[in-house]
Amino acid sequence: MKPNLSSMTNTELKKYISEHRNDTEAFRAALQVLMSRRNPANLQPYPFDLENPEIEVEAILREKFNQANRFK
Repeated sequence: MKPNLSSMTNTELKKYISEHRNDTEAFRAALQVLMSRRNPANLQPYPFDLENPEIEVEAILREKFNQANRFK
């Protein structure tokens, strides 16, 4: 029986993701629910939808890091 991911709290989802990190289907399903709850003002692309996730996510993180350093 599959768990009802949409009824889980964010904390429960994060725990589920951690426990199922080697189960691609379960991991992606839970991550998708968690990401759907994000504030629309802070949306970033869903990593699995990117053409080259490693490079594109790294670029996003570098940009965020550079923005954070400007405010120090």
